[in-house]
Amino acid sequence: MRWNKKWMALTIASALAAGSLAGCVGKGETNESGEEITELTWYQVGDSQNDDQTVLEKVNEYTQEKIGVKLNIVKVGWGDYNQKMQVVINTGDAWDLCFTCSWANDYLQNAQKGAFLELDGLIQEQEMYERIDPRFWEAAKVGGVTYGVPSEKEIGNCPMWVFTKEYVDKYDIPYEEIHSLEDLEPWLKLIKEKEPDVVPLYLTKDYTAPTYMDKIQDPVGIEYGDDSLTVKNVFETERMKSTLATMRKYYTEGYINKDAATASDDKSIKRFVTKGDGQPYAELIWGKDLGYEVVATQIMDTKITNASARGALTAVNKNSEHPEKAIALLNLINTDEYLRNLLNYGIEGVHWEKAEPDASEVEAAEGKDYVYDFKIKLDEAAKKDYSVPYWVQGGLFNTYVLDNEPLDKWATFKEFNDASEEAPSFGFDFDLDPVSTQVAGFRNVLDEFGKSLYTGSVDPEEYLPQLQKKLEATGVQDVIDEMQSQIDEWKDGK
Repeated sequence: MRWNKKWMALTIASALAAGSLAGCVGKGETNESGEEITELTWYQVGDSQNDDQTVLEKVNEYTQEKIGVKLNIVKVGWGDYNQKMQVVINTGDAWDLCFTCSWANDYLQNAQKGAFLELDGLIQEQEMYERIDPRFWEAAKVGGVTYGVPSEKEIGNCPMWVFTKEYVDKYDIPYEEIHSLEDLEPWLKLIKEKEPDVVPLYLTKDYTAPTYMDKIQDPVGIEYGDDSLTVKNVFETERMKSTLATMRKYYTEGYINKDAATASDDKSIKRFVTKGDGQPYAELIWGKDLGYEVVATQIMDTKITNASARGALTAVNKNSEHPEKAIALLNLINTDEYLRNLLNYGIEGVHWEKAEPDASEVEAAEGKDYVYDFKIKLDEAAKKDYSVPYWVQGGLFNTYVLDNEPLDKWATFKEFNDASEEAPSFGFDFDLDPVSTQVAGFRNVLDEFGKSLYTGSVDPEEYLPQLQKKLEATGVQDVIDEMQSQIDEWKDGK
C-alpha cells in the first residue's frame, strides 16, 4: 500500500496512546495489556446485515487491544431512525455515540437542546482533527461549540442532471453543455418525438426543482450569491417562479411522467434524464443501481452550506460515562486503515479481496494524495450479507476504492471539495425557538402543494397564490423577520 501524505500514515502510536484514556470504573474484562475494556453503545442508521455480528467480532478483537474499547452497534432502519432516536434521546436511555446529520436525527436541533456533548476539549489533540478539512469542523460548530465528529466526504451541494448514455450517444446530445432547466427543452422534445417508449424527464415525489438558494428553514433562506444576506421566501423569488412555469410547460407537453407527484422510483421505467444529488463519480453509483450507463452534468456550481457540510456526523451522548473512549474510537476509525475498511467492507477474504489496478491507472495516480496502490473486489455473494452506508462510521478518504472505480477517486473528491464555494450563509444557524409554532406549520403546507408544483403537475398561476396564502396564514413573514434579525446580528459579528 502507498500513502502520499503524513496524514495518510497509520496511527498505531496515537491509537495506543488513546488506550490510556479513562475507561470504565471498577474491575472487569481486560485486554492483553491489562487495560480494562469499556463497552460503547453506538446507534447507526441502516438496515441490519446477516454478517453484522461476524464483522463486529473482528472489530472488537482489534479495538479492545488498541484502545480498550468493545462496541455494541445498534442499527435502526432508514424509515425508523428519526423516531427511534427521539425516543432514545428524550427518555435518557444509556448510549454513547449516534449518527446524526442535517437530514436525519437533526444535528442542529439536538445540539441546541443539549443532547450532545461539547467536544472541543476532547478533539483538538486528536490526529483526526488535523486530517479533516477545517470547513467540516466549522460546520460542526453550533453557537461556536463542536458537538459532532464529521465524516469527511463531499462537502458541497451539487445537483446534477443524470442522462441515460444510450440516448446521449444515439442522438449525439451535447450533455456537458446542458445545465439549466431551460437547456433541457430541445432534447426533451427530441426524445418525445423519436423515443415514444421513453419518459423524457422522469421525476418522482422526492423531486425538488433546482433551487438556487440555501433554504435555511424551508421555504425560507438566502439566495446563492446574495452577499447582502437578504432573507426570502423561495416561492417569491423570480427564479423559482420562472422554474415552476417551465416545469408546468414540460408537464403539459408530455415530457414528464403523469404520476410524478406521487411516484416512487421505478427503475424499470426507461428515462432520458432525471435529477440527482451529485458528487465525483456519482455516475458509477447511479449506473450500477439502474443497470445501465449514465452520464451527468452539474446544474449549478457546487455550494457549501451548513446542511451540505453536515451530511454525516457522529455525536457523543451528553450523559455518556466514557466520552474520552468515544473520541478515542472515532479518532482510530478516522486514522486507522485496517479498522476503517473492516467496518466499511467487512472481512478480507470473506467479503472482499485485493485487486490489481491497471498499470496506466497507477502511473496516472502517481504523486497524488489519498491513493492506494491496489483496489478491492467485493464478493458478490458475501456482499448480500454485509453492505453498509459507507459514510455512517467515518470519513471516506481512507477507504479502499472498488475495482470498478478510479484509483485516484479520493484525490478527485478532495479536488472537488477544494473547488467548492461557500454560500454566503455558510456558518449561520437559525434559532427557531422564537418562531417554532410558525415553522411547525410549514410542513403541512409544503406537503400539500410542493410536490405538485415542483413536478409541474398543477398550474402555478392557480396554485402558487394558494400556497403563498397558506404560508402567510402560517406566519412565514414572522419567520423571515426573525431570521433576518438573527442573520444581521451574525453578519455584524463575523
